[in-house]
Amino acid sequence: MIAARTIARTALALATAFAATSAFAQESADELAKKLSNPVASMISVPFQYNIDFGYGSEDGTKQTLNIQPVIPAKLSEKWNLITRVIVPVIQQDDIAGNSGSQFGLGDVTPTFFFSPSQPTAGGITWGLGPVFLLPTASNDLLGVDEWGAGPSLLVLKQSPHWTVGVLANHIWSVSGSRNDPDISNTFLQPFFARQFKGGRTLTFNAESTYDWENEQWTVPLNVVYSKVTRVGSQTMSFAGGVRGYVDAPRGGPDWGLRFVVTFLVPEK
Repeated sequence: MIAARTIARTALALATAFAATSAFAQESADELAKKLSNPVASMISVPFQYNIDFGYGSEDGTKQTLNIQPVIPAKLSEKWNLITRVIVPVIQQDDIAGNSGSQFGLGDVTPTFFFSPSQPTAGGITWGLGPVFLLPTASNDLLGVDEWGAGPSLLVLKQSPHWTVGVLANHIWSVSGSRNDPDISNTFLQPFFARQFKGGRTLTFNAESTYDWENEQWTVPLNVVYSKVTRVGSQTMSFAGGVRGYVDAPRGGPDWGLRFVVTFLVPEK
């Protein structure tokens, strides 16, 4: 519980610091909700995504992860943007590998850089392509891997006035690291469908699937998340919550989990 409170305090402190410096832009909640469904939209966002998974192994272990996920677009030219997406996980876990005790700390950081056209294609397709990296920043051996990784990442989506459908994919291979750790060859595949409703509300379905080629094993959680864009004082925010079940997971993996997200938005002025 102490570690869980530490995660919550970390999120609150970072959120407060960000809110103090962020600005409100005059875009409707519906427009912002639609942009949030597009990972390469021209909008700075800082999600604080809290996940908790239950049912690990023989000890019925749990894992809590606070993913701090800033998304920062930069205009390279009239036709091209560079979107930087970084995932910084703060993890607390109990008995996720049998009677393995508790661990708390930083996990491995994953930055991705998408080069994306500033406008959709004539057919309404938005896409982005670029490198993804795995940085061995874990503060404990059970919170990450001692391997540097890299590979390609691809995003393709299409939006209408009320829905967004697309897929985000990447593959990471080991490029260097400890000889004592196994090599990494992981494919991440996330098909997603989002239905936008009036009032800045969105219902999203996705599968954040990973295939481990070294161990020939899928991990497939299905997520259902409801979100709403609103304003707290002068700060534009999105609040989200949802549930997930695991269609497939390694032996001893989790059974189900919950997700809660607070996102601070800085729309393009």
